[in-house]
Amino acid sequence: MTEGVLHLDKISVVIPCFNEAKVLSLFYREMEKVMKRMNEVDFELIFVDDGSKDNTLGLIKKYQEKDKRVHYLAFSRNFGKEAAILAGLKFSAGNYIVLMDADLQDPPYLLDKMYSLLKGEDCDSVATRRVNRQGEPKVRSFFARRFYRLMNRISKTNIIDGARDFRMMKRQMVDAILNMGEYNRFSKGIFGWVGFRTKWMSYNNIKRAAGESKWSFWKLLLYSFEGITAFSTLPFAFASFVGIFLCIVSFISIFIIVFRKLCGAKSAFGWTSMTCIILFLSGIQLFSMGILGQYLSKTYLEVKKRPIYIIKEQG
Repeated sequence: MTEGVLHLDKISVVIPCFNEAKVLSLFYREMEKVMKRMNEVDFELIFVDDGSKDNTLGLIKKYQEKDKRVHYLAFSRNFGKEAAILAGLKFSAGNYIVLMDADLQDPPYLLDKMYSLLKGEDCDSVATRRVNRQGEPKVRSFFARRFYRLMNRISKTNIIDGARDFRMMKRQMVDAILNMGEYNRFSKGIFGWVGFRTKWMSYNNIKRAAGESKWSFWKLLLYSFEGITAFSTLPFAFASFVGIFLCIVSFISIFIIVFRKLCGAKSAFGWTSMTCIILFLSGIQLFSMGILGQYLSKTYLEVKKRPIYIIKEQG
């Protein structure tokens, strides 16, 4: 280190993008205001184009031509947000790293406060959570709250209700996240699993500035399954307990049937009751096999060692 030279903190902002051309100019304009106001630190903006079909990459290149702080990674196809997060974190060079979306639901004006908290308090991460879900479909909100409640009951990893991926982290925490090289990634769970001290910031839900959400109800449902299988083995235990319970019930039933037969009582069971029993037990078996299949499929993908993403172009 050269004596007398002041080395500024560097904040790397990782922005996963998938078909965000409608909102990207608004996002970049807001970031310019923030970077001008926070002139005591250096910035780098890392846009990760996750196989967009619109002009997202073209706009990013346009920003890069006039702003050296702008960098980009372009995937060969759509690999998903989790892959984009991982790639951006690996590419980042700052001692403070921010993860945020481009749709302005993660308000850039909070970066100033997040940086101050991270510098002034004994914490390794400043994360954000929504205190309400105004503007979100009620069905989605209902199932989202049920998911967070379920995850905190069946997993040892604490996931805050309303938590967003929007957070600022110190380099040490990011390095710990990068050391988790698993293929099936669930970032909200990973952030909690690695530990470190986290300061939570709450704010009201903000609607997208433009464009449409890429997360349909079906995609969110599949993503929730990803989180459950990644951070809990309780479904295995549930299937085992159900199996044990049904075995006990069957033994009791056999005893009752034999006893009734010895006492000369006529059977009360007919075709309808037998069909219901068969369908019930078959459903339990298929459900248990489905649980096993979910975990087996995750293991299959892990052992194949395929790359989580492929970068086609970067700049």
